Amino acid sequence: MTEFNWVNKNDSPIRTSTFLMSHGVTRTLLKKVKYHGGIVLVNGIDRHVNYQLTKGDSVKMILPKEPSNEHVIPSDTAIEIAYEDDNFLVVNKPAKVATVPSHIYSTDSLANRVKGYYLKQNYENLQIHVVTRLDRDTSGLVIFAKHHLAHSVLDKQLKDHQIKKTYLAIASGKIATNHGEIYLPIGREENSFIKRKIATDGKMADTEFWNYLTLNNSTLIKVRLHTGRTHQIRVHMQAIGHPLIGDWLYNEHNHQMTRQALHCFQIKFYDPFNEKWIECIAKLPNDMKLFVQND
Repeated sequence: MTEFNWVNKNDSPIRTSTFLMSHGVTRTLLKKVKYHGGIVLVNGIDRHVNYQLTKGDSVKMILPKEPSNEHVIPSDTAIEIAYEDDNFLVVNKPAKVATVPSHIYSTDSLANRVKGYYLKQNYENLQIHVVTRLDRDTSGLVIFAKHHLAHSVLDKQLKDHQIKKTYLAIASGKIATNHGEIYLPIGREENSFIKRKIATDGKMADTEFWNYLTLNNSTLIKVRLHTGRTHQIRVHMQAIGHPLIGDWLYNEHNHQMTRQALHCFQIKFYDPFNEKWIECIAKLPNDMKLFVQND
């Protein structure tokens, strides 16, 4: 079973539940610990979460075993690991692979491949916790959490915009500015389930970009998202007149690549278990590299 140990450093008395929540434990996880085989020990003694801690008390939380996602069928296809420890797994997703299974891609999404990897490694916990996602045709880094607590702490970082994702993209045309920021609201396109558009009644979105390399007829840009709207980079680049190369949805007459030229090449997040920042980089994939060399 997965266990965690902390020492209470608060000068004033504090409830065990409050102390645990300060370390990223959610109410949902506390219920799972209580009702599904977990345990909370204070100084080695089984205690209720209402127990009052004093300074110096040691707290151990043992997580219950998590059931496997039965709807996620394991795949034997190999994954490219950018980082792994006891709590997190970061994988470089190829283009044309969905992040999670659906009725269309039910057996070979990235989640299917990660489950297959877990089985090969004989990991006790086979629950698949997807923290970040990418569109099927977007390549790059995706974070998986290996247990419920790791998922909880990163989910909060996502909501607080503390997980930093940086992309490389190839935009149509030459972008004159070296640095720009796009503040435009994004909403759903009428009569389309997937397409988005700039809409005054949409949710505000913030995209920052840098000119990374000017090519003959296009521009390699570095992009950082400050909000997380669906298709945000693709919609915003179309809005300023530089849609992404190969983007069948927002640059429909461009067929220079078989998918949108978009790659999550860098990701950074905080690991509270080891009290350090984790940063991963995935180099430009071959299809985008070939385009850059030939333009």
